[in-house]
Amino acid sequence: MARNAMAQEKIFALRREIARIEGSLPERLQAPETEGEPVLRRYGRPAGAADFAGTGTPRFDAAFGGGILKAALTEIAGRETRDGGIVAGFALAIAATAARSGRQAQRPVLWIGLADMLFEAGFPYAPGIERFFGLAPEKFLLARANRFEDAFWVAEEAIRLGGFSAVFLELRGNPAKLDLTATRRLHHRAREAGRPLFLIRHSGAPEPTAAPTRLLVSPAPSPLRETLTGPLPRSIGPPAFAVALSKSRTGRSGTFVLDWNPHDFTFQERWPSGERGSVRKSGRRAQDPGCLAAASFDGPDPAAAARGGLAPVRERRAG
Repeated sequence: MARNAMAQEKIFALRREIARIEGSLPERLQAPETEGEPVLRRYGRPAGAADFAGTGTPRFDAAFGGGILKAALTEIAGRETRDGGIVAGFALAIAATAARSGRQAQRPVLWIGLADMLFEAGFPYAPGIERFFGLAPEKFLLARANRFEDAFWVAEEAIRLGGFSAVFLELRGNPAKLDLTATRRLHHRAREAGRPLFLIRHSGAPEPTAAPTRLLVSPAPSPLRETLTGPLPRSIGPPAFAVALSKSRTGRSGTFVLDWNPHDFTFQERWPSGERGSVRKSGRRAQDPGCLAAASFDGPDPAAAARGGLAPVRERRAG
């Protein structure tokens, strides 16, 4: 018993020393005083709404305890290189929701990409970024690096300066120098600057990192385009993302399907079959083209009865 107590005391002392070197207490979950959800404590204090970038989707945000941490390293990964466009688009969408309010909306963003990844997946398209994410071309800065060491140095220095609303580091595979120590340095820099840093990885095997959040993004079938008369058959609606939460500070996991609204720059979540879904501004429920249509929640369609009464009037006027 005495040896176990001494061993635990050494472990606690080591943890305190690591926290002292990093400059703050680690994040942890604390049991609430009353029954309910666990309380996420950020560096020794309760995390408030200002610490999170909420997406506006209840289930997705609840999985993170309120949203994605703003001042942290967030890992967003794709299974294959050909999914580079959808992974990068989701990262930009998250950054757009985080920078909608406050002075961060006036700051530029920095995109750092390795030359081989930019050659394989292509360069970011400025007109498309402005249209879909509301980011003006003069606010989007691109840094191209030939070596991983150069890209890592640019990311670390850029986030340390605090002049960007978000920094993106895009790479492919599993660089040997991107280990737990390197990602801890990036997370520490983002935490000190109070800015988000997104580590975008393509076709890499899962490995331990210091990122509190890890998301696996893949394309999802787009919903039908909404019109005043309802969904337009055989149409292609807004971009859709299938997001698998593989690591979070709350310990939760799950897969979510999110639609991106490029007009309001917000996410809309598709609810699982059998649950009450969110209602769009037009008053209709968001539908998944791969699922059967849900039963009407506001009564039968009165259009048929209305047409029946109006048809004779049109005939008399024509005569």
